[in-house]
Amino acid sequence: MQGGAVSPDKQRVLGVVGTAAGGVEVLRTGLVEPALERGWQVAVTLTPAAGSWLRANGEAERLAKATGFPVRDEPRLPGDERPHPPVDCYVVAPASANTVAKLANGIADNQALTQVSEAIGTRGVPVVVFPRVNAAHARHPAWERNLETLRSADVKLVYGPDVWPLFEPRDAPPRRPLPWSSVLDYAEAATA
Repeated sequence: MQGGAVSPDKQRVLGVVGTAAGGVEVLRTGLVEPALERGWQVAVTLTPAAGSWLRANGEAERLAKATGFPVRDEPRLPGDERPHPPVDCYVVAPASANTVAKLANGIADNQALTQVSEAIGTRGVPVVVFPRVNAAHARHPAWERNLETLRSADVKLVYGPDVWPLFEPRDAPPRRPLPWSSVLDYAEAATA
């Protein structure tokens, strides 16, 4: 069974997609390990820039060790085995403004976006997106249209002043925690 309700004897698989946005450096401790504690199997895919960042600081290796799966940021070659099991829900967190725009416009120019774009078009595979943006991103004329496009595709957005108040660029409090728990709550509700 792929997506939708999960049978009680099958462990749910959460496809975590991290992008080059602030907070991706704590993806393991903020989202992946709590998801594992909640009973999910977790498979991580990163955009190329996020993959570069997390390989450089050793986090990609720690993510692979925690999940038991390789961290992907490149497509596999034709004929290669799939390194991750089928996913019951995708979570894109943190999602950069660039990633949100690409998802809304169907641009799948890397492994992470290819997986999520396919899931958006697949019945029964929910997608949860946490846009990690600032007030300037949200004022861009295309921003609301991008969010509305994703909502119309039934993408669940972890977004709004109650979840992630927007600040002007460089005005946010330093090291403010991302709403990881809310992201996991959305994933669990989407697969219930």
